[in-house]
Amino acid sequence: MSSVPRLVVAAPSSGSGKTTVATGLMAAFAARGLAVSPHKAGPDYIDPGYHALATGRVGRNLDAYLCGTELVAPLFRHGARGCDLAVVEGVMGLYDGAAGEGELASTAQLAKLLRAPVVLVVDASSQSRSVAALVHGFASWDPEVRIGGVILNKVGSDRHEQVLREALDSAGVPVLGVLRRTAQVDTPSRHLGLVPVAERRSDAVGSVAAMAALVSHGCDLDALAALARTAGALPDAAWDAAEAVASAIQDPPARPAAERAPRVAVAGGEAFTFSYAEHTELLTAAGAEVVAFDPLRDEQLPDNTRGLVIGGGFPEVYGPELSANEPLRKAIAELAFSGAPVAAECAGLLYLCRELDGRPMCGVLDAEARMSERLTLGYRAAVAVGDSVLAAAGTRMRGHEFHRTVVEPGAGAAPAWGVRSPVRRVEGFVQQGVHASYLHTHWASEPGVARRFVERCRTS
Repeated sequence: MSSVPRLVVAAPSSGSGKTTVATGLMAAFAARGLAVSPHKAGPDYIDPGYHALATGRVGRNLDAYLCGTELVAPLFRHGARGCDLAVVEGVMGLYDGAAGEGELASTAQLAKLLRAPVVLVVDASSQSRSVAALVHGFASWDPEVRIGGVILNKVGSDRHEQVLREALDSAGVPVLGVLRRTAQVDTPSRHLGLVPVAERRSDAVGSVAAMAALVSHGCDLDALAALARTAGALPDAAWDAAEAVASAIQDPPARPAAERAPRVAVAGGEAFTFSYAEHTELLTAAGAEVVAFDPLRDEQLPDNTRGLVIGGGFPEVYGPELSANEPLRKAIAELAFSGAPVAAECAGLLYLCRELDGRPMCGVLDAEARMSERLTLGYRAAVAVGDSVLAAAGTRMRGHEFHRTVVEPGAGAAPAWGVRSPVRRVEGFVQQGVHASYLHTHWASEPGVARRFVERCRTS
């Protein structure tokens, strides 16, 4: 399998315009009839939604901290199967990674693992000749990172552009695009990120179209495509969910040929938009029938549901609607108290509590949740404190925490994880078949999680 041409879109810092450029490039190349594979560095769940709108393909994350460096290229190859070109949006500044872990999980490390050229997006709104020193510094900092070109963002005028170009001639990095200041591509933000596509789909379509038009007008797409073709060869192995699950089974149980696949319901809709595509693929590979449901609109779980997965999102935005759907809340509580496997992350954890900001939720967990002014954010190293439907005691995983809420537990549940953040503490809930935690994890790093969950669905 030949390597897919690819670009990594990076920036000196957050807020420089990476998402605008990356999403605009994806949409502009797709408009040319190319099959474009969209990727996002790091644990971000929201940008991939805009990438999916731009390309018509599932947006996928590449995270060296969550999944390990050895899985980055295979997961990329998996997502890019059958594509003509791939665009990878970076995270934070080019050389920013996991705190205290050197280059780990940085965009620079990702570019090296993918052997991909970097396009540096520079916010030029408050500088002129200094841009040359900035770009020279980023281009020379790590000789293994190849910056193939610069896209200047928020350029104010023709004269401003001329000064910037003259300065960059001395830096030896070509200018591949110049984008003028515009309000058309502005998108609303929340908690350091954009508002998810599911919450503003019609407006999001317009935003993506505006990004595509801006990039198509201001960038040399032919030169960018040529740069993408200079990416180095990658190993042939692509990640495969079935192979990953099979490798996680040491003693596969014998199954009758006609045994029906257990049905696993996965929460979706506007309130629960945070999930990795590989989770559903792993559950399916492990033998589950995966069906979606919307806690805002569906008053009952899908028929014959044997297990439940509730990911992250912004349930506080939809607290009144979630609380008002009493029939579904009762159905979820009944399933959970029957001992059926339930896996919940962050927003899912809040939804399972007795209350969220005083509004009744599912009441599965003896805990109350409330919004907080404090943002909790960062990577976490975790170990399973005891056995659960997801992991055996001692299982080590890495995760990411991102929320502005506090959960005040009652009694009756054991913790899910011991985490280092950097202080050691316990976190989450395990009771009967429920595993609920603030921690977002990527199951590709530990496919046995999906296999264990589906086996519990069969036997519960």
